[in-house]
Amino acid sequence: MPHFCHCVGQSSSPRLVRLSLNENPYGPSPDVAEAMQREWNHLNRYADSQAAQHLAEQIAAYEHIPVEQVILGEILIFLGLYLGSQGGPGGEFIYSTPGYLALIDAAARVGGVGAPVPLNGQYQNDLPALSRKVNQRTRSIYLVNPHNPTGTVNDSDEFKHFLRKNSENAVVIVDEAYLEYTADFRSRSAVSLVRDGANVMVFRTFDKIHALAGLPIGYVLAPRTLADALRKQGAGDAESLGRLNIVAASAALRDTAQVERTRKAVSHERTIWFSLLRDLKLQHTDSNANFVFFHAGMPQPKLAAAMLSQGIDIGRAHPPYANWARITIGLPEENQRAQAALRYALEGAVANSTSATESSKA
Repeated sequence: MPHFCHCVGQSSSPRLVRLSLNENPYGPSPDVAEAMQREWNHLNRYADSQAAQHLAEQIAAYEHIPVEQVILGEILIFLGLYLGSQGGPGGEFIYSTPGYLALIDAAARVGGVGAPVPLNGQYQNDLPALSRKVNQRTRSIYLVNPHNPTGTVNDSDEFKHFLRKNSENAVVIVDEAYLEYTADFRSRSAVSLVRDGANVMVFRTFDKIHALAGLPIGYVLAPRTLADALRKQGAGDAESLGRLNIVAASAALRDTAQVERTRKAVSHERTIWFSLLRDLKLQHTDSNANFVFFHAGMPQPKLAAAMLSQGIDIGRAHPPYANWARITIGLPEENQRAQAALRYALEGAVANSTSATESSKA
């Protein structure tokens, strides 16, 4: 496996390992640090439109799409506010539940109404059920693929058929934050529909596989008319993006080798996780992202507390899957610690169950 420099500080006691926010532990391209260093003496200046335009052109070339259809920024909240305010209150936003709700929550602040649809039996976006939910009040459909928290991907042909059909009724937003962790992400991406002129938007972020969570920046690929409307509302304004964020994203996007190394490393560690979950006889999803999602056999908060006692933070539960847990894939040594902590938690649960049974018989 490739080695990445991650510079962990030494301590007499094990440090807390955070595997709760789907961060990329391998870090960004070394080119990012160099680009930021070159920009350091210009931090007294606001980010300029020329730098932002250069990044947009770089993204357009990467995505094979006209630059006019590229809008920079972590735009999901902005997009929710914009779409929620169009046409007055009461517009419905269809989404899969559980899920990532930044856009849905933003739309609700300006009168939008969330319309949740449960996942299917494979813990994927339930495309037939989502289609049945579409009506005259539908303002937008928002889907995450791979899904969060399950990590599942829909069949590519079925997913694109769903997008083509339903984008005739409302704009469909596809959040592909984790798609670049899949080996076949280019063929799976919904960007092809944006190129074809469908009423589809695709969101990507540099926070995940590019490891820029500390300098958050993303972009959306949108139909030309919608992209123009969003720009008129201030979306993609250079000053709001941050000078360092722009140069970091530009450097990260150029280093395709780093992305490939990270993808392979995460895939390798994910395979080890799957093997452990099978050994422990824990049901799990077929995650294609940088996390695993599994049935813990106990309430997630109980598992999280037990693992935290061993120095592993796995974060919150994801209702309605009260007994399921999501764990971010970390560095190999972090994963080994997390896997040992999981065994510890499960052994403790078995021991407590046995003790309770014996007490009831006494």
